[in-house]
Amino acid sequence: MDTINMKQHKKLHPHKFLMWVAIGSICMMFAGLTSAYVVKKSQDNVISVNLPTIFLWSTVVILISSLTLQMAVKAIKAEQASTYKKLLLLTAALGVLFAVMQYKGFVYLDQSGVEFIGRNSNPGASFLLIIIGLHSIHVLGGVIALIVMSLKNNLSKISSSIVSTEVMAAYWHFVDVLWIYLLIFLIFMR
Repeated sequence: MDTINMKQHKKLHPHKFLMWVAIGSICMMFAGLTSAYVVKKSQDNVISVNLPTIFLWSTVVILISSLTLQMAVKAIKAEQASTYKKLLLLTAALGVLFAVMQYKGFVYLDQSGVEFIGRNSNPGASFLLIIIGLHSIHVLGGVIALIVMSLKNNLSKISSSIVSTEVMAAYWHFVDVLWIYLLIFLIFMR
């Protein structure tokens, strides 16, 4: 008697699929922005902008937030509702801290005389504002999602909570990796 070996294929959850599509779209947007910056820098007399050290410290904050969200994924899988909720809120707080640090970096640059918009603006500074500003908006969108998830925490629907948390973790880790790419890019483009 022949036995047929059938492989079971795990289907990708629709929410995870949509997140990967969104991540791909965000990648294309930032690839376009960084490419435009390279082209603009080669065409015009773009003045380099030195990044404030607070941008480096904000990197540490966002990396720690990635760790806390990964711990939240483990907590939801272990059905530890209280720990899960605390870790989501801690991750959200770290995301807010990251955005505040980004803002303080721009305040420092502004006080140092860097003009981002207007007649005497530096195109390099304008690109810096757009690129980092858009990234911060994506971080704050993630913060809102984390807060909503912590408020809707319902362990009676554990499987949907796990999927939601995994989707959120994929997005959050992506935003972290994106920031590291952007930071390295901006440092080397000085």
